[in-house]
Order: sequence, then structure tokens, then C-alpha cells
Amino acid sequence: MRIVILSLLISIYYGNLAAQETNNSGLKLYTFDCGELTFSEMDLFSTAGDYAGTTATFSDSCFLIRHKDGDLLWDLGLNVELIKEGPVQSGITTVSLNKSLVQQLEEIDLIPDDIEFVSISHSDYDHVLQNPSFPNATWIVNEKELSAMKKDGELAGMYSGFKNMKRIVFNGDYDVFGDGTVMILQTPGHTPGHTVLQVMLKETGPILLSGDLYHQAKSRELKRVPRFNYDEAQTRQSFERFEKIAAELDAKVIIQHESTDIEALPKLPNYLQ
Repeated sequence: MRIVILSLLISIYYGNLAAQETNNSGLKLYTFDCGELTFSEMDLFSTAGDYAGTTATFSDSCFLIRHKDGDLLWDLGLNVELIKEGPVQSGITTVSLNKSLVQQLEEIDLIPDDIEFVSISHSDYDHVLQNPSFPNATWIVNEKELSAMKKDGELAGMYSGFKNMKRIVFNGDYDVFGDGTVMILQTPGHTPGHTVLQVMLKETGPILLSGDLYHQAKSRELKRVPRFNYDEAQTRQSFERFEKIAAELDAKVIIQHESTDIEALPKLPNYLQ
């Protein structure tokens, strides 16, 4: 009997491995340039006070995950009007955008209607503003983040493009394709429903896309929390969860605003797999 049970467990284990191997065999991750942000004063980005008087330039990156069961666009970048307007300064921030997501999709022979799903790491403006370009996609959104985005119970202003999208609203973590290859992981603190994305690539291995859990490599190293975060204690708990997952998976961490991380990734039409 023990031999039979052991054989059955081994069969199930290797069957699951084979299934995941099949599901991630064609998985691809593309990196899109969704703009640039320059800050003339970084004090807001650390409650420790050690960034005062410094400056920084952030990449604003978005990602396309191509799975055999559909395409997921992760984060939606800055406003396309910036392409015509050029760099725009407001207070300590200067933002710019050279190409829209639609233009970059064209480089890999896709149009907006080819995108089955969109999801955002969180609702800050630099992660959402091209939402009107994808009216026929299904929006996968954390329930707490959705609630925080509503004003008087409605999505309006910069979120208005989300209003009529089909939605999948979730709590906790969410398995996008039901096979463990693409997971949206709950990491609140920066915003109430902030999330990161885990992608299990066959050749590159596990990838973790940080959203705004960290803004810079040194913020990750020093565990710095921005002054404008929703909840510092929650943020630090999310740091711990994220780092535990990264260590357990031996994952490649991509900090979405860290220029050195983004510059090291393949440029369109190339991708990680």
C-alpha cells in the first residue's frame, strides 16, 4: 500500500511539473517604455530624511505578458498627450513620454483589441493614464485599490477609461491564468491595494515586477518608505513578504522605476522567455 501511495504522489508531482512546463513553455515578457519622471527634490521618498537635497530620474515602465491563454498588460503609464507636449513640469516633478503603448504594440504586430487583460500595480497617475486605449480588455483589479480609486462611488477623471471595462475584482493574491505562471501578489502599503507581479518564465526563471513597492535599488537595499505612502507599517510588512518570495524562488527582481533594471531588459521587439 505504501508503495502504491508513494507512486501515486510521485505521479501527481511530476504531472504537475509537466503541466507547468507546458503552460510556461511559450510565456513571454515584453518591456514597454511608458515615460520618464525626474524629481528635483527626493525628500518625499524617505521617511528617514536621508534623501533630502538629492535628485533622481525614474523610468516609467509597463510590461506585456503573453501566455497561451491570453495577453496581460501590466501598468498603463503616462498620458499620451505628453508625446505632443514634450516634458511637463509640475512642482518638483518633470514628466515626459516618447511613444504610446499602442505605438509600441504595433512594433510586435499587436493592436489594443488583442489584449485580453490589463492590470495595474496601483492607482498612481504614472501607472494608469493610458487606460482609455484598452476599452475592450478585462481589468483585473484589487478590491481595496478599486475602492480607493472611486470618488462618490464612481470612477472619474484619470480613471474614467476603466469605468466601462469588464472587471475581475479580487482579494489577496490572484492567479491570472489559473496555472501558477502569472500571479498578482498583494503587497499593500504604498496604496491600500498595491500589488506586484510574479512571472514564472521557462528560460529566465521567476521574475518579480515591483510596482512601487520600491522606487530605486537603494530604497530596496535601505528599506526606505516614501513619506506619501498610505501606511508605513503595511509597507514594511510587504517588504518582508516580497523579499521572502524573492529568496524562496531565487527570483530576478525588476524595480519598475529603476533605470538600470529597465535598461538591462530586452528592447522591443525582443523579450524575456
